[in-house]
Amino acid sequence: MADRKWITVETPNRPDARVSIWEPDSAPRAIIQIFHGMAEHIDRYDRTAVELARKGYVVAGHNHKGHGPETPDDQLGFFYAEHGWRKIVEDGHAVSEALRKQYPGIPLILLGHSMGSFMARDYIMRYPGEPDALILSGTGWYPPALCHVARAMARIAPPNKPAPRINEIGFAGNNKPFQPARTPFDWLSRNTAEVDKYVADPRCGFIFTGRGYYDLFDGLLGLTRLSGLDHVTVTMPVCFISGDSDPVGQMSKGVLKVAQQFREAGIKNVTVKLYHNARHELFNEMNRDEVIADLSAWLDETMRKLY
Repeated sequence: MADRKWITVETPNRPDARVSIWEPDSAPRAIIQIFHGMAEHIDRYDRTAVELARKGYVVAGHNHKGHGPETPDDQLGFFYAEHGWRKIVEDGHAVSEALRKQYPGIPLILLGHSMGSFMARDYIMRYPGEPDALILSGTGWYPPALCHVARAMARIAPPNKPAPRINEIGFAGNNKPFQPARTPFDWLSRNTAEVDKYVADPRCGFIFTGRGYYDLFDGLLGLTRLSGLDHVTVTMPVCFISGDSDPVGQMSKGVLKVAQQFREAGIKNVTVKLYHNARHELFNEMNRDEVIADLSAWLDETMRKLY
């Protein structure tokens, strides 16, 4: 299999979105575009991307604005000065278009994890008919009241400085089910080695700035207005995967709620797979081989439907 390569994509908002690409040895079956999660980066998906490339897929992903090794320390957790949520989704769509040009004639499957899953849900409402299929990992439901309060607090917080108080309101409860906890990030995975890698990574676990949190909760609030799902292609295959001990998915309740909303919007091909005792990062969990095998089987079935 070819080594990972990189291309630079100019989006409507930035000239230098650096996209990692993992190519299969044979002609690709489809493109899988990854939207990574909050306070992490695309390099953490290397192992998963290599495994999916071995199964015949081009796998690609970029670091969202305010993330990744190329981001200066004082810009971590900051998207854009205005309309940040909309712009990071626009960036992702521009990368999609570049990938379709580079690999024409094959389906594009969007895989969003955590914050990336929220971006992916927004994406399908902004760009009807795109992508060809959707995988949502570690998604969840944030009620409008929480989004309004957190967004209002973020509005008056320093825009370019970390906002720990807002972080506490929105996410501090994630670790509570796992007390006594070994680290502040035990909620990510039962695999202690993977948690320790996250803790040791200087580009992981940072606190968003005031403006970053404003944009995040503005985006989450937009997802509570479900009329946008009326424009989603009803035949698009959608796969939800989550640990049933993932606090972001409200221990599976939030995942099931979102999946039901998709079904109520008329989307006909919705699959939900919950993994017993697994936490937030399924691709770094103890049962990750099971997750990859199940995802590969779903992809095989989806490809039969798309072709």
